[in-house]
Amino acid sequence: MQWLGRALPGHRELRGKCSSSLLRLGGLVALGLVFLGLSGCDGETVTLPEPRFAQVGQIQIQVRSPLAEGTGVLEESFSWRSEGPWVLAERVSFEGRPGSETVRRPVLNPGDLAPEYSSLIQQLNDAVGLRLFTPETPQELEPECGDLQSVVVFTLRDELRGEEARWVRCAEGSFFTATPGGAGPDPGASRIVTAMQLARFFTLGDQAGSSYLGTVPFRTLDRGDDSPARPTDPVAFRSTDGLVPPGWEDFWERHTGGSEPLPQVAWDREMILLAAQGPRPEAGDSIQFRRILPIDQGTRVEFVRRVPGDFCSPASRESYPFHLILAPRTAAPLEFSDPVVERVPCGGG
Repeated sequence: MQWLGRALPGHRELRGKCSSSLLRLGGLVALGLVFLGLSGCDGETVTLPEPRFAQVGQIQIQVRSPLAEGTGVLEESFSWRSEGPWVLAERVSFEGRPGSETVRRPVLNPGDLAPEYSSLIQQLNDAVGLRLFTPETPQELEPECGDLQSVVVFTLRDELRGEEARWVRCAEGSFFTATPGGAGPDPGASRIVTAMQLARFFTLGDQAGSSYLGTVPFRTLDRGDDSPARPTDPVAFRSTDGLVPPGWEDFWERHTGGSEPLPQVAWDREMILLAAQGPRPEAGDSIQFRRILPIDQGTRVEFVRRVPGDFCSPASRESYPFHLILAPRTAAPLEFSDPVVERVPCGGG
């Protein structure tokens, strides 16, 4: 059901001598009783407001941003439930194939964010200049965004009513960098981007940024916890004359045991990068590329080493974790940064 142009629910009456007890109920229970309009015990009348749209439910945001003139994409998916928990997933891809993904969740008690969720929902329903249920922000609009614009999809899901409200708009920038001034195509688009900004601020804070900020897009050729080629260091297979670079065919032969054909690579405009750190003494370690950053003099390549958390008990086993990717060729020289170590939950490496 569309909530555009409709007055939001007002109030209902509860009757009975136990209505004062209902007033003291908190959280989802009280909201459910009010929404269902359950009667009291002895005819006493108490008027309570119905919950605002999505006060019990969740906020969902999807942002799809083009990279490298549309050859790659950064996709960001954010979800925040009324009980407080949130999750943000970011994915980078090149030519329609995935390259890397990161997932973030609260580091503190997610229940502490329930009041912030409720506050934001109140603003999006009621606050002048912010509310979304107005004729200025129609839900029917499905704009054609420009080739270099991001597509923002903002959704409110109401679990009590079993309904959702959804807005699609264009923006300049990602989940972390889009601003109301670059939103369109209608003036109401600024409200959608502002709502996204507020959701991000309440959950991640104003200092958070994308895991892939500024990266060149890339896609995964192979990734695993043990390469038969036993690589010990990161390597860039990059051609200077459009021909196959030295060492690439030999590495692929050792890595696959000759069981896989060589990947198709346009060496005049693409390159292959290998992230590796040599043998690891325990199972569970993994390697993941994070960013390929053009800088003033060349390119900086960043990757992370993901290891089991402090309370995990991985098996003792020597392995050679790796990540092999294909990306648009960037300027030389290429510099691999020292990997950042990330600890992950047991079994989640």
